[in-house]
Amino acid sequence: MNPLTAKLTDLLRPHAGWFVLLAAVGLTVVGITAISTVDLQHARAQAQWLAIALTLMLICLLPHPKFIGQIAGPLAVVITLVLAIMILPGVPRSIVPVRNGARAWIDLRFMMLQPSELAKIIYVLTLAWYLRHRQSYRTFRGLLVPFLILFVPMTLVLLQPDMGTAILFIPALLAMLLAAGARLRHLGSIIGLGVLTIGLNVAAIYTLPDSMQLLQSHQVARIRATISRAKGETRYLKDVGFQQDKAVTLIGAGGPDGLGEEKARTLIAYNRLPEDHNDMIFAVVVSRWGFLGGAGVLALYGILIMAMLRVAARTKEPITRLSVVGFASLLLSQVTINIGMSLGILPIIGITLPFVSYGGSSLLASFAMIGLVMNFASQRPSIIQRPSFEFDHADALFQ
Repeated sequence: MNPLTAKLTDLLRPHAGWFVLLAAVGLTVVGITAISTVDLQHARAQAQWLAIALTLMLICLLPHPKFIGQIAGPLAVVITLVLAIMILPGVPRSIVPVRNGARAWIDLRFMMLQPSELAKIIYVLTLAWYLRHRQSYRTFRGLLVPFLILFVPMTLVLLQPDMGTAILFIPALLAMLLAAGARLRHLGSIIGLGVLTIGLNVAAIYTLPDSMQLLQSHQVARIRATISRAKGETRYLKDVGFQQDKAVTLIGAGGPDGLGEEKARTLIAYNRLPEDHNDMIFAVVVSRWGFLGGAGVLALYGILIMAMLRVAARTKEPITRLSVVGFASLLLSQVTINIGMSLGILPIIGITLPFVSYGGSSLLASFAMIGLVMNFASQRPSIIQRPSFEFDHADALFQ
């Protein structure tokens, strides 16, 4: 049997990766239909992006995981340089335009490419390759290198500024370290420090003058608007809190089974919901299909994440296990934050709903992850391979 035939045979055999693919395609179809509720032109464009994304997914099915790991480092260098060049002063606006106050896209004429979407995938693969057989991350000092690996792209993305994408690097790193065997007390200390930092920033928003804030002015305003809305106040509803208020209103209007296409379209247009085809697409979904539609979308995400974790649990190769855990964490974090924004329980930070929101770069990156997961799920165990992770005893994580 030649290598290509063997590869196709492995891909076509039953494995959890098929559930990942079916859930992703189902979410994308829901997304295209939801987008058509508010903008037919964007819906047609998203359907075209789906065809391109599936082609990219097929390409990602082919390379061996070892080859993917070997090229992850060089790709990380390339994407880091791209992210750095994008924020340099003097870069022509015709190449790196400013959209919504951020320099996060490159104008390729045929598409607006968002390199940070690709950076998430590349750095997960880079981390997986670095962590695959090491034991140093089981000490607190050993965690320094993994954090430094992600500090660079995260900082560059923050400088665009794109806080939404930058935040996603953190849960991916923590999940991968946990899967690799980092001690819970070390990760707990880091998480505690992060929670403390968030708390201090929120306290600073209400105690320090605007000139002394660490966050940018629009970020401070959005946090204030979300907290104000939770307290029942209305002072931000006509400006910075307008988008979130309309999203919550439309979600409530959907009721148990939705308004249907025409009524939802009319109500969404009447409320003038900003970014209805993008960041706020979940409000469109629930408005049209109601609570049942929203629950269905969450169920598809549940299938997607659980199937990915099933792939990670069944593989013995360290790089594949860690990469899939990283991808699952990226998607889960992004879904949680986006839906939290739409429900009014998290500040708006400009983050899309994977597979459902409109966006070529997002869809390409998402299906690239799906292709890699299916690739990893189809791999047969090597006859001779180094054990993935070994610990002295069962509770080593807690030491």
